[in-house]
Amino acid sequence: MIMKKLIVSASALCLFAMATNAQVKKSTSSNKGSFMIKAGVNLANISVTDNGRVNSANTLTSFRVGIGGDLPLSEGLSLQPSLLFTGKGAKTEEGNSASTTYYLKSTSNPFYLELPVNLVGKIPLSEYTRIYIGAGPYVAMGIAGKNKVDSKIAGLSSHSERDIVYSDDNPFTKPEENGGYGKLKRFDYGLNAVAGLDFNKFTIGAGYGYGLVKINSNTNNNANDEGKHRVLNFTLGIKL
Repeated sequence: MIMKKLIVSASALCLFAMATNAQVKKSTSSNKGSFMIKAGVNLANISVTDNGRVNSANTLTSFRVGIGGDLPLSEGLSLQPSLLFTGKGAKTEEGNSASTTYYLKSTSNPFYLELPVNLVGKIPLSEYTRIYIGAGPYVAMGIAGKNKVDSKIAGLSSHSERDIVYSDDNPFTKPEENGGYGKLKRFDYGLNAVAGLDFNKFTIGAGYGYGLVKINSNTNNNANDEGKHRVLNFTLGIKL
């Protein structure tokens, strides 16, 4: 039900963006609305300290793909909703991969349907080029993913993987339903910051997602900032 609400809401926003784009094209305003296909790279991590910091060695490369809209609110201000299939997570490594004695690599790569909505300001550089910068919230729901382990001990190599299991927690209730060890919370939310260049036919930019939810099942979000998603991303948007 919540997935349907996310998809319907994002689709409605994007359809509105397309309608806005058609109307704005009739005017002489330089801040035209648009509908975009988006794709990019995620450098994902999970915070490991009480104050929310991450270990740079644990960064996991993943991807994002989806659709988005640009809804002009004024000459230099837009609302940008998107619906993305996006990868998060982290990895840990011990030992040397070239060694035959000991090596261990664990990777957790959950995938989410994510709905970010950013308020974006634009500064013109030329007739068809603008710098943009913005921020806003996001909500996300875990739908897939894998946990993988590669090891090498005394010359013997092994590989294992299993699907990530999500609890069926309801974000509108205090207790977590179907929680347990080894599961991730299905719902995530947090804050975004974005910046980049807006051209006539496409956009390029970078962003940072700052998760506010402790991802492990049955953990208290308010205790500290350990165990939360942190995602640096680089995205290309093609305007349609």
